[in-house]
Amino acid sequence: MTIKKHSLSLFITLWVFFGISCNEPVSTPIVETVADTTKIEEEQQPKSIDPASIKIEKELLYDKYTLEDTYPYKDTTRQYQWDKIKKGLAFVDSIHNEPSSWAVLQNYKNLNGEAPLVRNYKRNAYTRIADSLGVERYQSVPLYYVNDSIKPECYGRDGWLVKYIEKEGTFDKIATVDIHGEWIVPQRYIKQLSDTTIFNKVIFIDTSNQNIATLEKSDSGWLVRSMNPATTGRHQPPHMQETPTGIFVIQEKKFKMHYLVDGSSEIGGFAPYASRFTNGAYIHGIPVNAPSTQTIEFSASLGTTPRSHMCVRNATSHAKFVYDWAPTLSTLVFVID
Repeated sequence: MTIKKHSLSLFITLWVFFGISCNEPVSTPIVETVADTTKIEEEQQPKSIDPASIKIEKELLYDKYTLEDTYPYKDTTRQYQWDKIKKGLAFVDSIHNEPSSWAVLQNYKNLNGEAPLVRNYKRNAYTRIADSLGVERYQSVPLYYVNDSIKPECYGRDGWLVKYIEKEGTFDKIATVDIHGEWIVPQRYIKQLSDTTIFNKVIFIDTSNQNIATLEKSDSGWLVRSMNPATTGRHQPPHMQETPTGIFVIQEKKFKMHYLVDGSSEIGGFAPYASRFTNGAYIHGIPVNAPSTQTIEFSASLGTTPRSHMCVRNATSHAKFVYDWAPTLSTLVFVID
């Protein structure tokens, strides 16, 4: 396995890789400096680990439909982005190096209440309200500046991993990874993780290369447990949405995740072995359209182009592997592009 070396610090690397400020336009490729009111204090950041020091070995637990590090696709080549994967694993290792509390943002189907309007919002292509980064109000969590609890500045995605700092009245103070800063959030949107939580299982989903990898922590580094084709979400209003990038936590599982016919309340079928990580996005097997009830193992469309509503479609046996292997509230999902 050939893996590119990086010398930048982990935090700066992750800033470029995952994070942008709330006020930055979505299309802007350059990371802007975040205002002092939202900076994470240096001593609160996990100590950096050089991604080049991360050791990865292949020791598969699931060995069907396995992809190579680099593989042909039509008239081009696709790959596993091991440099980005190592950055993510370096972040995971770094947060285990010092005592800290972690939490997950939760507002699936607005069950914890519709988030208030942010200071600057717009209607997106789906006619839904979104903040300046394109994060929709629906199913999201309001993020307030620490010195202003009147109106939220932007939205945090359901399922985001965040660092828990302290309680402040009816709010919780947190630090986000995907948009860098400290925020206060109404407590009903925060699910604190156990202090004994260890993230020793991690899933990487690549929306550019349409593949998925599962990795598990070992004494010597990280072990690759599977490398498979996948299909992610497609941007096609009004019903299909791309799978959002970021760092998420698997929140729940469903043996059968029933889905609706687009634009109706009619059950359209089910997806087997579903593991939800953000909003209505699940890692699941091949969908089964009603009235059929027989599961389908594989589809030739896996690993080709985005075609899901937001979910990550897998071979059904691989979805079952993830379903059985990855515990809720202690498995991280990195969605990269």
